[in-house]
Amino acid sequence: MSKFYIVYYMRYFILLLALTTAPLLSAQTLQSRVTEQIRIPALSGAVWGGIALHTDGNETPLFAIEENTRLTPASTLKLLTTAAALERLGPHHRFETRLYSQTAPNENGIVDGALYIQGGGDMTLGSPRVPGAETTKDVLDKWVQAVKKAGITQINDGIVADESLFEGLSVPPKVNWENMGNYYAAPATPLCWNDNLFEVHFKPQLKANVATEIAGTTPQDMGILLDNFVTTDGKTKTDNAFIYAAPGQYRMQIFGTIPTNLKGFTIKGALPDPALFAAQQLLLALKEQGITVNGLARTIDQAPDYTSMQHVHTYKSPELKDIIIIVNKRSFNLYAEMLLRQLAVKEGKKGSLQNGLDELQKFLKTNRLAAPNDTVIYDGSGLSRDNLLTPRVLVNTLRFMTKSPHFTYYYKSLATPDDRGDLLVLRRFLKPKKQVDSVRIKGGTIDSVKALAGYTQDADGKMVAFVFMANNLAGKNESLFRLHENLIKMLLEMHSDRSSEETTEK
Repeated sequence: MSKFYIVYYMRYFILLLALTTAPLLSAQTLQSRVTEQIRIPALSGAVWGGIALHTDGNETPLFAIEENTRLTPASTLKLLTTAAALERLGPHHRFETRLYSQTAPNENGIVDGALYIQGGGDMTLGSPRVPGAETTKDVLDKWVQAVKKAGITQINDGIVADESLFEGLSVPPKVNWENMGNYYAAPATPLCWNDNLFEVHFKPQLKANVATEIAGTTPQDMGILLDNFVTTDGKTKTDNAFIYAAPGQYRMQIFGTIPTNLKGFTIKGALPDPALFAAQQLLLALKEQGITVNGLARTIDQAPDYTSMQHVHTYKSPELKDIIIIVNKRSFNLYAEMLLRQLAVKEGKKGSLQNGLDELQKFLKTNRLAAPNDTVIYDGSGLSRDNLLTPRVLVNTLRFMTKSPHFTYYYKSLATPDDRGDLLVLRRFLKPKKQVDSVRIKGGTIDSVKALAGYTQDADGKMVAFVFMANNLAGKNESLFRLHENLIKMLLEMHSDRSSEETTEK
């Protein structure tokens, strides 16, 4: 045999050997690969749990680690709240706020009583955050025009904000003191107003480690007294100032730091009494338009008999399908807490926190998404560190929603990795390959917790639901974001026909 044929057969043999042994060289299971990936310093002394599975009904996970361990979900809890809201209320549901005059106006346009604002739990009222919603000025203009159209020229007993739709705590009991008083822990009230927040404006300050000065607030004249202990920090551009106040408390303290700045700096706080402030704003708007209002603005928590009153106006929110985009993509806590309470209202109950939690648990139980001991839930947003649920509950919910007629709305409410919302938790993800649209995520970050859940596709285009949850972290190490990016990339590169072979039982 010639040297040529020897070389030829040797090359053929090597190629054949490579082809037949390639699966062995790459047969490391997804389970073991994930186990290797989570051996990073940031997870030393921490707990990591996760699970991924196809959404087509195959019960075998692609990988599962501590999937039945109760962990703090942070804002990934919103996936449960928005799923329940879509299923119970429907994607086209609108929340209504109504105006009533206590009596019909007489021949001179005088109402011998009050003008009532019946809070209907519209979380978007006066906020332009949701497409289709209007600013406080727009809402006030519509209300004033409605009052004029009703022939009212004088109101003799002030403006009354009716908060009877909800009852009990407006802020969940497990929210910590550092968060309370800030806009992301704003109270859930039947009559919201501009996201129940206000802004504090600091004067420009170029020097580091010096006391700051407050330039003013928006809105003004709220009756709030601010004790400012904030200093400047020249080493960071991060807002580390926190407002300390309980619901209804008008004297607030601000501690922490803000960056040195040329143009000033703004932080946001929670309005102490949003319903009262809304009533006060309507009173002023009516007076500015020449309508006499005798008496003051006030709130009530027991509904009057509206059947004996005259209906003046109904203001409707955007549709629920548009609201949940803000809940999930922007991870907006107030809207999640409001939706939780609306689950109870839908069932004819008072919109209390506990009633809302009961309805959420019914949703999980009825649809077999969670066993009795799988969850310990204190709120609808995930802000409480004491919330607990298993990764399997989240992945069950994600898979359940793929069979829902409302899935398209649910899926579109989640962020893509290049979306500016949801904390940009995967901001370095797959930029060169432009595959970001095949991934939809909901992130969750609070002290010592980083979580991520959502959908992706495998290499054959089959949909995969996944959940990653890291708890008891020692710091704000961003290596967790990179870890979670790598795990999603593994799922994207996996072939469906190999997934069953590459999966082993724990």
